[in-house]
Amino acid sequence: MAARVSIAESALRDLEDFREWYASQSAQETSERLVREIVESLAQLVQFPESGRVVAEFGQPSLRELVRPPFRIVYRLDGDRVRVARVWRSERLMAP
Repeated sequence: MAARVSIAESALRDLEDFREWYASQSAQETSERLVREIVESLAQLVQFPESGRVVAEFGQPSLRELVRPPFRIVYRLDGDRVRVARVWRSERLMAP
């Protein structure tokens, strides 16, 4: 069964912040490529929602992440639903 994937407002803000930062660095093409790669990575969650690893800082099986350097795509599993919560730089630790 395919999962339904949704993106929280906080994750959309993260993507917009990245896009704006890269654009401010005169790296518009890099910005567009990275955001596109992040969105494409979400497609795997439709068929394989448990494919991400458990977020080490929390240790909860329902809180997972896809690591796509330089980003971490953090999401929550809830039955057949996947909710993308944050998209952070991969070197950033999440506070519990």
